[in-house]
Amino acid sequence: MFHNAQACQYEYHIDGHIAYIRYQEVNGHLHLTHTLVPEQLAGQGIAKALLEAVLAQLAKEHKKAVAKCSYIAHYQAKNPAKQALFAKPE
Repeated sequence: MFHNAQACQYEYHIDGHIAYIRYQEVNGHLHLTHTLVPEQLAGQGIAKALLEAVLAQLAKEHKKAVAKCSYIAHYQAKNPAKQALFAKPE
């Protein structure tokens, strides 16, 4: 995983394509605002793997995520064991 701080996104570079999760930092939390996996990489579990890598990195930094895109909100709802990695709704 590559943290592209200038573009405010975490990225996977695979076969010349970039999958990413874009964010905005607000009050010490990372608002995860958009997830994109190129069509050529769809169906391989890349979005989930990238999100889990981002959440692991945030945990190391003692930060929490806020789900601001539908994919991440769906992941949060389906993974109750991961709730501690997400901030309470604002």
